[in-house]
Amino acid sequence: MPEQITGGCLCGKIRYTVSQPIQNIIACHCTHCQKASGSGASYNAVVPSSAVTFTSGQPKCFEDTAQSGNILKRYFCGDCGSPIYSQRAKTPEMIVLKIGTLDAPGELKLVMNIWTNSARPWMTIDPATERHPENRPVKT
Repeated sequence: MPEQITGGCLCGKIRYTVSQPIQNIIACHCTHCQKASGSGASYNAVVPSSAVTFTSGQPKCFEDTAQSGNILKRYFCGDCGSPIYSQRAKTPEMIVLKIGTLDAPGELKLVMNIWTNSARPWMTIDPATERHPENRPVKT
């Protein structure tokens, strides 16, 4: 990853920086992420909210009751529609950054697939990655 991590939406009105390294990607195959991304999965990195600073624009929010039953706030550009990040109402200290919005993704690695029970049959899921039929297990 470059020292300064930057990203933004398709039209460029929303720009952000991330102040810590991003290393791992989690793919979510839930039906809500499929619809929100317009694809077979959403590719994400979980980072502390405090690590992300918006340098221009502010995303709009759509509050969703996710497939898990959790309230999920989905943030996107109100002009071009690019999904930027999501955030669980229960854990506002963390955000789920959409990796496709990074300017230079660097050497990220897909390490986990969640909600694979909803995966589209045409999606190829690498058998070497961690897989969970629903949400990832809570670490204790």
